[in-house]
This record gives sequence, structure tokens and C-alpha cells, in this order.
Amino acid sequence: MTYVVTDNCIRCKYMDCVEVCPVDCFYEGENMLVINPSECIDCGVCEPECPAEAILPDTESGLEQWLELNAKYSAEWPNLTTKKDAPADADAMRGEENKLEKYFSPEPGEGD
Repeated sequence: MTYVVTDNCIRCKYMDCVEVCPVDCFYEGENMLVINPSECIDCGVCEPECPAEAILPDTESGLEQWLELNAKYSAEWPNLTTKKDAPADADAMRGEENKLEKYFSPEPGEGD
């Protein structure tokens, strides 16, 4: 089992999760984070830290596309081990639906 980042993270990208991850398995895209499923140790400390409720265990149904997206982009995006400021409009974007279709960017973030 692993945890995955879902579309609630897109354009919110709060990064509280990064700060508590003991194995540094978060990777930064332009407007969201992903978890490397091969590196995640299933400790679960990241899930309650996410204000956007974007992190879920992959055992929940319907998350197959998110497991694939996390695996794909964690191999392409830079590692992130320190918390940065969330985007200025993060609170306004929280809870919006269909963010994958509307806003997802495959471009990498800056990482550490």
C-alpha cells in the first residue's frame, strides 16, 4: 500500500505533507505534488497534514488513475524535502471539482 496525491492538490499545493514525510517521497510539479509509490513507506503521517485533503491511501476505490499519475510524475519531477509557501490563491482553489481536467500541468516544479 502507498498513499497518493489526488486532484485536490492541484493549484493548492500546501506542502505541509512534505515537512512531515520521513522518507522524502514527495515530488514537485508546477502546480501539484505527487508521491513516489516505490518510496512511500505507508506511515500515513502526510494524510492528516494536508489542508486540502488531497492525500489518500491507494486502497480506497477509484484511485487507480492517481496511483499511475503519482508513479509517472514522481519519476519525472524533482524531489521536494522542504516546505515552501502555498500559492497565493490556494485557499480559493480548495474544494474545486475537476481540477485535473481544468488545471493540471505536466511541467516540473523547482524541487529543493
